[in-house]
Amino acid sequence: MLESRLLARLNRKKAQLDALRPLPPAALRRLQEQLMVEWIYHSNAIEGSTLTLRETQFILETGLTIGGKSLREHFEVINHRDAIDYVQMLAAGDEPINAFHVRQIHKLVLTQIDDANAGQYRTLPVRIGGARHQPPESWDLPYLMADWAEWLNSTALSLHPISRAALAHHRLAAIHPFIDGNGRTARLVMNLLLLRDGFPPTIILRENRGQYYRVLAQADAGNEPPIVNFVGRAVERSLTLYLEACTSRGSMPDPAEQWIPLRQAVEGTPYSQEYLGLLARNGRLEAVKRGKVWYTTRQAVDAYRQSVGS
Repeated sequence: MLESRLLARLNRKKAQLDALRPLPPAALRRLQEQLMVEWIYHSNAIEGSTLTLRETQFILETGLTIGGKSLREHFEVINHRDAIDYVQMLAAGDEPINAFHVRQIHKLVLTQIDDANAGQYRTLPVRIGGARHQPPESWDLPYLMADWAEWLNSTALSLHPISRAALAHHRLAAIHPFIDGNGRTARLVMNLLLLRDGFPPTIILRENRGQYYRVLAQADAGNEPPIVNFVGRAVERSLTLYLEACTSRGSMPDPAEQWIPLRQAVEGTPYSQEYLGLLARNGRLEAVKRGKVWYTTRQAVDAYRQSVGS
């Protein structure tokens, strides 16, 4: 289900990261702090929070509210941090993940925001704005969540860990078991599964919100590879961050391994910047997005050329 080039890179980078374990404590601590802030900021921003990355970090570091921002947005940050702590605790264990854990995660997400519904299945019908998918009726939720957990701990175990996490996320979002907070909860569950399998926390960026909703809609219609590959590219970003931060380098890397903008990477190739951008978005070219700019390496472009024989 994962695109073959992307799958090969993911397996290679995961093996490289495993070979570095135990990871340097100082580098690991910095990475965890950085990704905690990014994880909370981007997941909340996807759902409409107006807090900036810097404001999110300020709340986490001080516990203080931000002038001009709602109390709800403040609690969304604090709650998400507590939910991540719970997810990390679960990830360190081996108890099969089930509907109870999902409800506990949701309870942490909505505490002091909507205490009446925190951790409780919805009792009302809902519609997902802008989506054709109609979530199931409320009276079916306990059975559907039990089926979800059974699938997760049986059939899904044969899948690649990234495919399993991505599809578990989609299936949970499609059930839409809660009146609010479904997206945040589904992304937390996705990361719980990835962490259990030794992958770093994976962040779906606010800038990719439109594409994220499109691949979820495609999965609703039965086309699952797009959501799996979308999550796979997000996992690769985190793996790259970890490898760069934890790999000792006694000298400057070879020029062919250095990250360069796509406009520079096209030099000496038969490709345009637009074509490399398409390859990057599809996971067929190893690349990372920093801000609004895609970066790749000459080594990655050469690898792609060799794979297609050009």
